[in-house]
Amino acid sequence: MKVLICAGPPTSGKTTVLKQVVKKFKDEGKRLAYIKIDVQFTEEDEVFRKQFDIPTKKVYSGELCPDHCNVMIMGDAIHWAMENNTDILFVETAGLCLRCSPYVESALGMVVLEATSGMNLPKKIGPLLGLADVAIITKIDLVSQAEREVFRANVLKASKVDIIETDALHGINIGRIVKRINDANDISDSLLLKGNPPVGVCTICVGKKEIGWQKHFGVVRPLEGDVFYRGE
Repeated sequence: MKVLICAGPPTSGKTTVLKQVVKKFKDEGKRLAYIKIDVQFTEEDEVFRKQFDIPTKKVYSGELCPDHCNVMIMGDAIHWAMENNTDILFVETAGLCLRCSPYVESALGMVVLEATSGMNLPKKIGPLLGLADVAIITKIDLVSQAEREVFRANVLKASKVDIIETDALHGINIGRIVKRINDANDISDSLLLKGNPPVGVCTICVGKKEIGWQKHFGVVRPLEGDVFYRGE
């Protein structure tokens, strides 16, 4: 079974891209499954189930960041997909933590970025782009050729990643994405997160609300100076 983990900022066009890709694979007779990880609301799972008649699930991360939730549920998700005799599992995640990576080593990591989001976006999203296998640049019909070239160049400055530009609403270049997925390896039995997670759990993550580094311990930082470790 192949696993595609699709991440990207909100409104970047992840769902639109995946709908086009799923339609192509359905036409080829592939057995597909879809999972959506979001923070507190999503209905994409219902859309994929009704439109394509495939098994779907949704997971709300709630108090966890979506990338943390992705790591926690991925083992169960792969087992569920295999029980449904799935050829390709699509995992669409909100990926809102720009310090973490939602990608798994033997899965295909795909980040979706919209060309209209600003030229500096590739410099801001860290491992979400840096550890991806392929970057999909969407909404190319809404920017000039010069803007497309600058955006593409900034993506390549941030990561030596394969780039596919698409107007997903009209199915432009979807065939290239399908080929990239077909060429991907099957998921391995040993699942490892791609890339290193952040350095430790902070006291804010565990619910401490006080303001000011003096009120916290572990890895902290002041306004002036670098990060350092402060004991309890």
